[in-house]
Amino acid sequence: MRSEDIEDYAKGSTNAHKMAAKQQEISVTEFFEKNKQILGFDSRSKSLLMGIKEAVDNALDACEEAGFLPDIHVRVERFQEDDEYRITVEDNGPGIIHKMMPNVFGRLLYGSRFHALRQSRGQQGIGISATVMYGNITTGKPAHIESKIEGNDEVAWKMDITIDTKTNRPIVTNDTAFAHEGWEHGTKIEYTTKGRYITGRQSIFEYLRNTAIVNPHAKVEFHDPEGKKYIFERATEQMPPKSKEVKPHPEGMEIGDLMKYVQNTQQKTVRAFLKSDFSRITDRIAEEVLEKAGVNPSAKPSSLKREDCKAIIGAITQVKIMAPPTDCLSPIGDTLIKKGLMHILDGMKPEYYATPVTRPPKAVNGNPFVVEAGIVYGGEIPSDGQVTILRFANRVPLLYQQGACTITKAISEVDWRRYGLEQRGGKGIPFGPAIILVHVASTKVPFTSEGKEAIASFPELQGEVEQALRLCARNLKSHLNKMERKSKTHAKFEIVQELIPAMANKTSSMLGRPVPDLSGTISKIMNVVWVEPGVKKGGKNVLTVNYTVYNYTTQERTLRLHAHLPKECVNLTLFTNPNFIDMNDEGKTTWEIKSLLPSSSTIISFELKGDMADTFDADDIYISGINPVLVMGAEALPGDWGIKGLDITESDESIAAYEEEEIEEAEDLGEE
Repeated sequence: MRSEDIEDYAKGSTNAHKMAAKQQEISVTEFFEKNKQILGFDSRSKSLLMGIKEAVDNALDACEEAGFLPDIHVRVERFQEDDEYRITVEDNGPGIIHKMMPNVFGRLLYGSRFHALRQSRGQQGIGISATVMYGNITTGKPAHIESKIEGNDEVAWKMDITIDTKTNRPIVTNDTAFAHEGWEHGTKIEYTTKGRYITGRQSIFEYLRNTAIVNPHAKVEFHDPEGKKYIFERATEQMPPKSKEVKPHPEGMEIGDLMKYVQNTQQKTVRAFLKSDFSRITDRIAEEVLEKAGVNPSAKPSSLKREDCKAIIGAITQVKIMAPPTDCLSPIGDTLIKKGLMHILDGMKPEYYATPVTRPPKAVNGNPFVVEAGIVYGGEIPSDGQVTILRFANRVPLLYQQGACTITKAISEVDWRRYGLEQRGGKGIPFGPAIILVHVASTKVPFTSEGKEAIASFPELQGEVEQALRLCARNLKSHLNKMERKSKTHAKFEIVQELIPAMANKTSSMLGRPVPDLSGTISKIMNVVWVEPGVKKGGKNVLTVNYTVYNYTTQERTLRLHAHLPKECVNLTLFTNPNFIDMNDEGKTTWEIKSLLPSSSTIISFELKGDMADTFDADDIYISGINPVLVMGAEALPGDWGIKGLDITESDESIAAYEEEEIEEAEDLGEE
């Protein structure tokens, strides 16, 4: 080797060693300390909200896991200098044992839910410890923690915590036991942070209000910096179902995921691996998948190569596998969505709460998810701007990055002009007096960042959101159509009832003859079966519902009425009604009216009692067994109800066709 080459090599080697000497490991806390924006702490106003959000999310999770109805108190106090705020969040959860308090609040990526495949608000063990870290950094003051565990007479513990960002370890001071009188169990965190208190759509108040909408079982009390107190009372004592840990679902799984599972499995054969390590895989399905993939079922999982895993992924898409189990999720449910919306938005006096929709479970990247949607329309909701969008993930409001969220993109893709809302160009966020709510529940919500502000645009997820919105919007459109037709026919009916009797009275008076019976004549002119709902509020949470059915046609009529009742509120008066036929497990109820004579009427009456009684809208009534064109005040029964004895079916694919149908002809017939 030439001397010049040796010198260059030595020089290069020296530089490499110098560079290597500068390389060192950094702790996760140190990384997030220098990249606070990743966690959502990228502005003063947002940082103030994010800290409260993380504390409230943890409080709700803890209360629900322990089976306690949540009582959460949030207080924001402003100091006069340096934009400093003292935040206090207290809950009535099960508490945290003494030795675990430092780790829960003083170590990032320390938690119990990251590896558990079930729905929860907190997932990664970053949020509340990052809040403590941010408060330490911006003010230099420690966080103060108090906690008392349930089930015994032990004293409560309190301590001050800061975080050593170099080692990701808590530094504890003032660790003291104390007697907390009147406090059976719970946790309180108090920390000081720099921030900026704002009002409006992205405010702390708005976050807590929206939290109350999708957590109607929680009571939330908020004290703002001006000393004002706001209380969002509990709307129901019905706790959400506890989510259970499940195995991953194979649908939507990536090759890398499968290879990771192969490396970690304890099973001896590929067949046993598929059956035991995934949900909804039976022996038959495992055999079918492996046959299509060309993989030996008796082979050892460790022997699978990348090509084998790729073949298995391809085969899974060709085999029909049951939908993911739902017990790992805790969706809000149609009734509770409506209850939450009614409880919080009642001051806007909406005209209509479109029946919320909960979609069947699906999976993305092996993680089950459920999409729910609801629409509020009319009343005092502003009509001169874009609709208000309420986005939620695992019962947590998403207030930032609306444009980057798959929920917003799905809303923009729906043609809202078909449903009575203004939309320029047929795309984009619609305009009108409406509020659109979408909730995604999943074992692992695919957020776009650690700040958990927007949901990533996976095609499977966005498609489900669009389907839920279309179904919910269809309910809104049906209501608007019904109200419009009813208004026109009601005006016509009033004219007929006033004009014809007046003419008959005048003519009879001129001819000196008695006034004839005009009921048959009015029936010929009207030619409708009229369904008139009536609701009377009794005592607390008691509703008496009456449906009066008039036969303004010239023929005897037989028909069925259908309504979706809150089953837990149904009184025995429902079952004693002679017209009652059936009520299924979902509360879908059927009555039959036989041989209703022309110019006659009948009444169906029942009582609802309970805190969910007011979620029933008497206008949401459907009919079958008669041409819907002849009926006023009720819509044709949707095909997806699946009522016994009726051959009506409707799939997701038929929804688009339904949207294209025009009803002008039916309206014209109804007016003639």
